[in-house]
Amino acid sequence: MSIPLILDAVRTPRGRGKKDKGALSGIHPQELVSQTLNAIAERTGIDKKDVEDVVMGCVSQAGEQGANIARNAILLADWPEAVTGVTLNRFCGSGLQAVNFAAMGVGSGQQELAIGGGVESMSRAPMGSDGAGADGNNELLRDKVFQVPQGISADLIATIEGFSRDDVDRFALQSQQRAQAAQEACYFSKSLVPVKDPKTGKVVLERDEHPRAGTTLEGLGELDAVFAKFGAAPAPGTDDGETWDQVALRRYPDVASIHHVHTAGNASGIVDGAAAVLVASEDYVKAHGLKPRARIRATATYGAEPVIMLTAPAPASKRALAKAGMSASDIDLWEINEAFAAIPLQTMKKLGISDDKVNVNGGAIALGHPLGATGAMLLGTALDELERRDLTTALIALCIGGGMGIATIIERV
Repeated sequence: MSIPLILDAVRTPRGRGKKDKGALSGIHPQELVSQTLNAIAERTGIDKKDVEDVVMGCVSQAGEQGANIARNAILLADWPEAVTGVTLNRFCGSGLQAVNFAAMGVGSGQQELAIGGGVESMSRAPMGSDGAGADGNNELLRDKVFQVPQGISADLIATIEGFSRDDVDRFALQSQQRAQAAQEACYFSKSLVPVKDPKTGKVVLERDEHPRAGTTLEGLGELDAVFAKFGAAPAPGTDDGETWDQVALRRYPDVASIHHVHTAGNASGIVDGAAAVLVASEDYVKAHGLKPRARIRATATYGAEPVIMLTAPAPASKRALAKAGMSASDIDLWEINEAFAAIPLQTMKKLGISDDKVNVNGGAIALGHPLGATGAMLLGTALDELERRDLTTALIALCIGGGMGIATIIERV
């Protein structure tokens, strides 16, 4: 057994996930991965042939993101043919799960050096482009568990927890303000790898382009609650024309109605991007005279009720903390993915976490959520901020479709 050590973490900037409008929309997702791989190898000075496996998270594995994008990106990057690659899908937790799998390979003693990360080009492979839907289009599963759109689940959480529209808008405003301050202070620069056009070599994006500087609470308040219309629409496959809201409330009969509070301004942005985290064994580090930045203390996943779907970051975090022999108060910084504002709010409430420790440089509401890459990006962001503040521990957590959560605890060394 070996302690998995993090040598480095890199990511691309997040580009707006709109076809022909975002700066990265003209870059093939394989290229996004290959540039992060080469960047992390160059920064650490490792011999590429020593990397035993590259694990990449990717949610929409269709079209340009199909055909095992991890392996194809390795080949595109001109890495040795001996380096293997595998692509996984744990929905929004894919990027962090990829890092955790790399850490498991190293920690078990089966590997000496591995990379975990993720990619999502949402401008080129939009959500749902795999054609499967949340439940794989299986009517038999739908008879047992009728999953609803995630935005309705987020609104249901807000309703149950008593989060108002003002609550989620204020959280969104804070995300924007913190991200803007972090950008202006160059807090993200340590991990950022500028993306270049592979044909011309010119830089096409060197900073996150999704944040909206100058966002105001008044402006956020003018946005429509996106999922109110979805909630009132008939859910396909119901016998009596039930609406999506009614389907969700089957599981929650004590809730009179869903109060829809989430908008395009207080939910995560659609973006493109990739990330990579290099994990090594203690023996490899010693043999090559390397200086690790952190170690992975514990990882965990947790399943929760699949209709409300997004409540598992708290129990996943508790499971990881228990494995590490820690409590929530032992964590210096938290990165809780802002898929919807209600998710970090609910997680903070359940775990008793102070707001000043959570997403201190903003989150996906401001920066965007490139589905398969976000978890790996958050780990790098947390590590950079631990070093900047001279703190020790961080916990990264994400909600996941289908009623799951994932958490990872890192500690500086």
